[in-house]
Amino acid sequence: MEKLSTFAGRILMAQIFLLAGISKIGAYEGTQGYMESVGLPGMLLPLVIALEIGGGLALIIGWKARWAAAALAGFSVVSALIFHNNFADQMQMIMFMKNFAIAGGLLFLLAHGAGAYSLDGAAETSRRASLSEG
Repeated sequence: MEKLSTFAGRILMAQIFLLAGISKIGAYEGTQGYMESVGLPGMLLPLVIALEIGGGLALIIGWKARWAAAALAGFSVVSALIFHNNFADQMQMIMFMKNFAIAGGLLFLLAHGAGAYSLDGAAETSRRASLSEG
């Protein structure tokens, strides 16, 4: 059960980033304008898209998942602080808390790793097998 739930948890965590990154490609100019409206340079958008899509895919396949989780957790917190800081608006407060909850789940992944059903898990199993043989 632990192996399967870890795998499912990674996919559920990753999907929000993967889909958000893909949607930003389709709404590039609008997203860039929104970033600029809060004082961020729009030229950062390609990095955001790369982080969301690349980090999401890394979580799904479990490759360098701890690094991806750390980067996406930081991104979630920074995004909450920049884009969802109007607590007078209940929806913005909910979005702020959602980002922090996602960051919490990602920190759990950072602490415990991607699990058995992952490229990281396969590499660790292989490493342990070669150590026990040698």
